[in-house]
Amino acid sequence: MEVSFSKEVQSLRLGAGDTFHGEGILAITKGLLQSGVAYVGGYQGAPVSHLLDVMVQAKTYMDELGVHVEACSNEASAAAMLGASIHYPLRGAVTWKSIVGTNVAADALSNLSSPGVTGGVLVVVGEDYGEGASVIQERTHAYALKSSMCLLDPRPDLGQMVRMVEHGFRLSEASNMPCLMELRIRTCHVRGSFECKDNIAPAVSTRALMTEPAGFDYMRLAHPPVTFRHEKLKGDERIPAARRYIVAHGLNELVPGGRHADLGIVVQGGLYNALIRSLQQQGLADAFGETDIPILVLNVTYPLVPEQVADFCVGKRAVLVVEEGQPEYIEQDIATLLRRRDIQTPLHGKDMLPSAGEYGVEVLAGGIGVFAAKYIGPGEASSSAAAWLAGNRERREAVARQLSTPLPNRPPSFCVGCPERPVFSALKLAQQQTGPVHIAADIGCHAFGTFEPFSMGHSILGYGMSLASRAGVAPMMNRRTLSIMGDGGFWHNGLLTGVQSALFNGDDAVLLIFKNGYTSATGTQDIISTPDEEMKERAVDKQQSLVDKNQTIEATLTGLGVKWMRTVTTYDVERMRKTLTEALTSDFNGLKVVIAEGECQLERQRRIKPWIASLLKKGKRVVRVKYGVDEDVCNGDHACIRLSGCPTLTLKDNPDPLKVDPVATVIDGCVGCGLCGENAHAATLCPSFYRAEVVQNPKWHERLLHGLRGAVVRALQPA
Repeated sequence: MEVSFSKEVQSLRLGAGDTFHGEGILAITKGLLQSGVAYVGGYQGAPVSHLLDVMVQAKTYMDELGVHVEACSNEASAAAMLGASIHYPLRGAVTWKSIVGTNVAADALSNLSSPGVTGGVLVVVGEDYGEGASVIQERTHAYALKSSMCLLDPRPDLGQMVRMVEHGFRLSEASNMPCLMELRIRTCHVRGSFECKDNIAPAVSTRALMTEPAGFDYMRLAHPPVTFRHEKLKGDERIPAARRYIVAHGLNELVPGGRHADLGIVVQGGLYNALIRSLQQQGLADAFGETDIPILVLNVTYPLVPEQVADFCVGKRAVLVVEEGQPEYIEQDIATLLRRRDIQTPLHGKDMLPSAGEYGVEVLAGGIGVFAAKYIGPGEASSSAAAWLAGNRERREAVARQLSTPLPNRPPSFCVGCPERPVFSALKLAQQQTGPVHIAADIGCHAFGTFEPFSMGHSILGYGMSLASRAGVAPMMNRRTLSIMGDGGFWHNGLLTGVQSALFNGDDAVLLIFKNGYTSATGTQDIISTPDEEMKERAVDKQQSLVDKNQTIEATLTGLGVKWMRTVTTYDVERMRKTLTEALTSDFNGLKVVIAEGECQLERQRRIKPWIASLLKKGKRVVRVKYGVDEDVCNGDHACIRLSGCPTLTLKDNPDPLKVDPVATVIDGCVGCGLCGENAHAATLCPSFYRAEVVQNPKWHERLLHGLRGAVVRALQPA
């Protein structure tokens, strides 16, 4: 069961005369339907995952419109879908998280951009940049430059964002170039409203089929010698056509300035809101966006229109380019075109703003302050802004000074009851016997194992790439190496780049696959090995794990030729320890696969909580398991915490006045996964843990027995 988007699905049906209220990414989704999109695909990933999730759950409505929606196995397969728009007048949109997703899709995008497209193409990428990013700090801009794709960066206003979606398809068709649209986290989740239009059913769709395929046209293939012609078309026809469209339809916005019209700021559209707020701090703009300095808002950051930029810069005392990230592609492009036109306007950018990092209001206010001080001079507002920035720094320093000791780090961690945590406990115990091993980590929830208290993982080189990444290390190591990947990573990339390669080369490798049933780290979307609804309905005990009912991974590995394979329940720490030890020390020479099986706890709770609530509502008996620590037995060495890392297992003051060390305790939030007891058993820890059953709506004899027990306990207690 994924997160429900029923409310969002209904908002997709809004038409002319209605007002849409909601988040930016949902507005983009509505904009696709208003543009007559014929097919949509993508790979899940924040911050744009809602686009695909909502459309998948809106399948009934998509079928009404004739729109095909496909959840793709990875970004490369999503990008390959866009091949439909090479020959046919089909508008297509795909989505994924960038930059990692664009890296995966790069081959297909290059082969799409070379012949160009007939139907409009829009690639919506989550530009996860800055401190809110979950990926490496690179930019999509490089792909737009190298492959000649238009790059849209809309101003974070819902009306403008939807407008850019609609124009994005038209721009693509006018120039025959695919269009990329980058959306930062702040843009995806900005809230607002816009006046809707009616959705457009595509002329060619799943409800209006084509009768014949397109005729063969070798020019439409990305293959020499025609690729040489394609490259010439990019410079001679496509980019000029894109520039003409940008100017004709006013895609970039010129915000006039007031008192300081002889200065200028060029800004990426996505940074506009933060820029206006920073100008307010400097007294150079008001709360309604009226600014003293003219601003050229680049809703299209590639290609730039030389005449547009030159007209903006000519005659000004100085221009500041506000461009997030490095290298400074836009600043370099502007500097080049100004030099070619012999325009001597001083150009600033990364000399006044940081090269790396997210451009929030505070960062931009600092850069604007330097620019204003150089070209406007000191003033009351600039002094106030400087005081505000200094005050922020002083408050941080004051808080730090008040702490007797630094605050402990709060790294991300597994969810409470996560089925992957016990495997790392078992791996920690196994290495006590085998010795330390090289661990190739991967992208996914299991990457939290790189944090304390586990601190395991020597490299992360791509989604599903762990087994492939150990290939250069393993032959050089005395002990076997261990590769870790999730079931999402297995299907995304690991099956071919890792498993197939290891089998083909006869590698003596160990692979640990976390089989939790979903691509959990991106929002628990379904994959091919997710238990289907029929499996869930057949489950007798609604609280049991359902992952084992889908054997797709095991069948695939067997069919591919894996000879050594073990499937172990993740919560059985002792058995998992023995299995990992066996895999690392076995005489078997070849690929050894350990499948750690345990349903994602979030999905499990989403499934059983409504069921339990329905039982309680009917007055039926419900038993919930909870674990605790006997504070009189706990000796305070906290080995359990170092082995578990569960957020509900923490410390409290020792109730015994003669003991100094705090004792372990299990706080509210425990889901009764049983890891505490399993660790105590597998590691031979102190016997301070106990298992309790919380009974709701007990039977009459249970109430009687409970009363008798309480009476006996009270009688035995001293007065």
